[in-house]
Amino acid sequence: MSKAAEQAKRSILAFLRGNKDEPSRLWLAAAALVLAMISLRSCTTVEAGMVAVRINNITGSTEVITQPGLVMELPFGIHDIYMLDASPQTFHLRGTTTKSPLEARELTVRASDGSQFAFNDTTLLFRAIPTKADETLRDSGLGHAYYEWMVPYARSILRDEFGRESTISVSNPTSFGEAEKRAKDRLNKLLGAFGIEVTSIVTPRPRFSKEYEDLIESRNQTENQLAVIDSELARAKTERDRKLAEVERDQNKIVQTKRADLESQLATAVTAQTETHREVDGYKIQKQGAGQAARSAARSTSDELKGQLDAQYLTRKAEIDAFRNQPIERVMQRLGEKLEGVTIQIQPYRNDGSPQRVQVENIVGGAR
Repeated sequence: MSKAAEQAKRSILAFLRGNKDEPSRLWLAAAALVLAMISLRSCTTVEAGMVAVRINNITGSTEVITQPGLVMELPFGIHDIYMLDASPQTFHLRGTTTKSPLEARELTVRASDGSQFAFNDTTLLFRAIPTKADETLRDSGLGHAYYEWMVPYARSILRDEFGRESTISVSNPTSFGEAEKRAKDRLNKLLGAFGIEVTSIVTPRPRFSKEYEDLIESRNQTENQLAVIDSELARAKTERDRKLAEVERDQNKIVQTKRADLESQLATAVTAQTETHREVDGYKIQKQGAGQAARSAARSTSDELKGQLDAQYLTRKAEIDAFRNQPIERVMQRLGEKLEGVTIQIQPYRNDGSPQRVQVENIVGGAR
């Protein structure tokens, strides 16, 4: 084994020294090693959540690199690369003292109605805008120097926007959410010039004085009671509607039953009326027929009697005309025949010879 190792060592040394007419390969290996070291030192790794800003010191241009991976940095001062943390950061306003650039003392606000309230822990989520990393480095400095912008801007803008609200509107999540949106928009407008973006503002329930807290608790209890009353009213309304629906259903059933009975009675009455009309029409036709027959018979009898009377009239007229043309003796004879058995008593009532009254009496058993 020693001979083999010695032989391998000699082979390597012969390879490095090269042939007699060639340069030594040791220099080539050293040059390759130097190039490899320069290459490694000329590359910078960009981690996830980081942004690289590459500055060309010859031209003065800057390039923002947001894609994670290796970034080429030319040696000899041609390029300078600076890293910036663009991951989300959390800024707190809590406690009684400022402990770090990301943790300052709690936020106290004077409301529009003059009262004062505070927040135990106001949280702002922010980050460096990756595409504006060069502006952030230029205005803020290296590393996490851009954190320093949060303390003055966050406190002043939050105090200003929240101070526009009253103590009542602050306790209302809907109206207070609008104040948070206004504060977020103002912060992004001012901090955006430095390449910083506020993504969210989280505020806890505001803290008031004990007296005011007691009033708020009393108001909450009153609102809860009002909610219970509203619920009872809604339940009563539902019960009322249900009972009204039941009554309406029962009444509709009664109305429908009564309507059906009345319609049945109406149908019976219409049938009876039709039958009565039919009987009346039949009786009318019968009576009209009988009347027409009686009328025709009476008219025939009348015509017959009229004919008889006309004949008697003509006979009598002929007799009268014949009697009128007879002599007076014949008239007196006929008068005597007519007055046969009749006694005529003439009693004068005056002394004159011209009586004014003549009485004729028929007496049974004789005539006077």
